[in-house]
Amino acid sequence: MKIIKSISVVALSAMALTSCSSLKNMAVPTMDTSVNATAKQTPIDEVAFNHWAHADLVTDSIPGMSLDKAYKFVEGKPSTTVIVGVVDSGIDIEHEDLKDVLWVNTKEIPGNNIDDDKNGYVDDIYGWNFLGGEGIAAPEQLEITRLYAKYKAKFEGKTIEDVPADQKAEFEKYQTYSDAYKASSGKYFQTMERLTEIATVFDDVIKHLGTDKFTLEDLQAIETTDVKLQEEVKAVVGLYGRGATYEEFKKYYDSQAKNKNYDLDFNSRLIVGDNPEDIKDVVYGNAFVIGSVEEESHGTHVAGIILANRTNNIGMKGVANNAKLMSVRAVPDGDERDKDVALAIRYAVDNGAKVINMSFGKSWSPNPEWVFEAFKYAEKNDVLLVHAAGNDAKDIDVKDNWPNDAADKINEMVDNVITVGAMSSNYDENLPATFSNYGQKNVDIFAPGVQIYSTIPNNEYARYNGTSMASPEVAGVATLIRSYYPQLSASQVKHIIMNSGTPIEMDVLIPGKDGEKAKLSTLSVTGKVLNAYNALVLADKMVNKK
Repeated sequence: MKIIKSISVVALSAMALTSCSSLKNMAVPTMDTSVNATAKQTPIDEVAFNHWAHADLVTDSIPGMSLDKAYKFVEGKPSTTVIVGVVDSGIDIEHEDLKDVLWVNTKEIPGNNIDDDKNGYVDDIYGWNFLGGEGIAAPEQLEITRLYAKYKAKFEGKTIEDVPADQKAEFEKYQTYSDAYKASSGKYFQTMERLTEIATVFDDVIKHLGTDKFTLEDLQAIETTDVKLQEEVKAVVGLYGRGATYEEFKKYYDSQAKNKNYDLDFNSRLIVGDNPEDIKDVVYGNAFVIGSVEEESHGTHVAGIILANRTNNIGMKGVANNAKLMSVRAVPDGDERDKDVALAIRYAVDNGAKVINMSFGKSWSPNPEWVFEAFKYAEKNDVLLVHAAGNDAKDIDVKDNWPNDAADKINEMVDNVITVGAMSSNYDENLPATFSNYGQKNVDIFAPGVQIYSTIPNNEYARYNGTSMASPEVAGVATLIRSYYPQLSASQVKHIIMNSGTPIEMDVLIPGKDGEKAKLSTLSVTGKVLNAYNALVLADKMVNKK
């Protein structure tokens, strides 16, 4: 039987609670969550803005998730610890706001280089790194680069008439991949060409000065009869006049030059050490879940949103208050591999995670079946998966966005995945984030994802934008529900979050559509935004038959 993306509805009066098992099979009721609110008229101060996502629409005139109100509702109620798997780029587990909320694999003895729990992963104390390498993870290509490279050697320079009948289908794929790769990579190569030209200009100026340490005044003091050098100095003076420096340029140039996204010849798995085409080749990677500062920034920010320590009176407060962080590295600088994602989900499930956040995505997926099976495995083990909708300002009812829970974009194969779009703090037509993907069938709900304050490496904090930030807001609320109401299933938690969101009736700007407007209900399944208070109230009604 096909499960179509929808919201389960049943009248509260029809509910009957006879046992825990019957509760898990009970459909989620609807809830009147409409509000009467106006947009905030006065500017919000910086301290308050750092936590706008926790605000309440009615009392604060900011479309946050009503988190403070939610905590008042559960005050004094017992809660159980929930393990949260964060599948991401790596996490600074030594951060002041995360170090005390870590999941620890007590079946493993730290540092003895022995797989004590016999799960195939040696010394996996805080999680696992599927990106391999000696400590620092390997960079990656984009998926379209990998797909194009796979067929390029075989078909480059040929036409459809040149290939045998039994290879024509493959040739058509090659043409699709070739066109997509060239469209995607064009801007990058143009940028690198321009950066290389600028680097040459800097090199000539540095050679003339005899040092790479110079100021605007040093440049302006250069006297030369070399016409070419005069033009180069003028160009560098222009850059410095706009606030750029050689050090900043060099850092940016080096970061772009080492980018492997479009490198057709790069093979990251020589570093990782596995066969990426074999889903049964599972023993690879290492226990290094931290990564470099650049790699772990995204994962650290995501983790802090969900469960930064709420009791240490420093930094910030995460959404969940009785949770443990399991770090699973599977998201590289480039597109994640289907195999790594599937195994990361299975690892988190096998080690007790009840909520898994997935703030990543891509437009191509050569082995989606591996991820689909992992989704089903998570559903079988009652684990909720929360996924970011993506930042391409596109309709993912039409455009591909992987991973997803509906291969045909219509029929869900599982009921334990919730997909999240990003919204801003603006309670007006600008509510949806300008970058957020959307879809009336494939985005379930919107959550705060613009200027979200959270942890970053080295005990620091910053504001980031992205559906990557909206997804952990929902994962945090899911964790709260599973902590205070552990009787509820992953599917029920999903529908509680969807049914309890705050409906937004106004016309809003459609991301990427140049001023075109529509109802929020046409941009997501629910037409609602996340509300933690409503979610806990609805969960309480289900469990206690209210």
